[in-house]
Amino acid sequence: MSDAIRMSDALNAAILSVAVISPDEQLRKAATSALSECNKGPIQEFIAYPSTLHEVPRALGSSFDVVVVDLDSDTEYALELVETISNNNLSIAIALSSQADPRLLLRCMRAGAREFLTLPLERGDMAQALHRVSALRSSVHPGKTTEGRLLVFLGAKGGSGVTTLACSVAVSLAKDLKQRTLLIDLNLPLGDVAINLGIRPEHSIVSAFQNSGRLDSHLLSTLLVRHDSGLSVLAAPSELGLTYVSVDAIDKLLKVAREEFDFVVVDAGSVLDMQRKHLFDSSTTIYLVTQAGIPELRNSHRLISQLSATGGPRLEIVLNRYGARSLTIDDAHIARALTRPPNWKIPNDFAAVRRMQDTTIPLTEETSPISRAIRNMAQSICGQSIAAPEKKKKFSLFG
Repeated sequence: MSDAIRMSDALNAAILSVAVISPDEQLRKAATSALSECNKGPIQEFIAYPSTLHEVPRALGSSFDVVVVDLDSDTEYALELVETISNNNLSIAIALSSQADPRLLLRCMRAGAREFLTLPLERGDMAQALHRVSALRSSVHPGKTTEGRLLVFLGAKGGSGVTTLACSVAVSLAKDLKQRTLLIDLNLPLGDVAINLGIRPEHSIVSAFQNSGRLDSHLLSTLLVRHDSGLSVLAAPSELGLTYVSVDAIDKLLKVAREEFDFVVVDAGSVLDMQRKHLFDSSTTIYLVTQAGIPELRNSHRLISQLSATGGPRLEIVLNRYGARSLTIDDAHIARALTRPPNWKIPNDFAAVRRMQDTTIPLTEETSPISRAIRNMAQSICGQSIAAPEKKKKFSLFG
């Protein structure tokens, strides 16, 4: 493929959240492969149809702009699924089949499908369908009426675990809670988000800053890389260079990002620059990540005082690598140093974090105290209730 064609494809790529529903792995992979070539938004695979049509609104919610439905695995049920999606105005349905049957096409259109694609897909078929769907979506759904929420992860000290927590919470928002989520690595000049997630971005945040004057959702979409979880990422540069960024450039980037995503998660590292006031306005939530050490608590106290004085963002304190039995400073002293108890205590689980770093498999993929704590944070961000921790069973000889 020539560079000119690649550039054309990138510039014309859609940025839609898409679900692909198919029990057939080959068909599902064909669809996702075609989508990956022309769509920069998150793509979520469903390996089975919903067990009942009543489950469809719960399973899909309002998380997807487009749902691609396999007609071949169970044609009659798939048609009912398309009709349910369309009648409930959940998403725009695209039907996919290996049967070029005019009668099936007519039934699909009557069920509410906006596009009917046949396998094998020719180059450009999916791109053209998404282009038409995007135009339809713009006319029916003019766009988001509210800006996405900005979540800034800030460390009280270098090495507090900001990047690990920012990545983990962002992945949970995208995968577990099906939210359109963008993670921005603003830990300049060298951030570790890409390494942490095991991705190889072609572009970085530098391109967004260098083209700030013409930055819009379309240009932003060409700079992002999609993680397997469905999370979109704007990575830091891989080489040392950029050390100063204007306030206006950051402001423009965050404005465009919040217009397109439900949540914009920022890894801000451990450098507090109050000149970047848009990071600290009243619509922002700052997660101050600290640990139970004297340097971290001292820095936290200073930061809390400064952030509270601005009267701007909501502040939540995250006590990372927490282990009650190993603390040399007790909870009461920690609360006094922080001026209040921490909102979140992330368990100290060195082995789980090291596995994540070695394998790049997100922490939330496993079952552990640290993964449960991170999922609880993500659920809280989305306004969902958090399940009470399970009580340990007492030992008994009689069961």
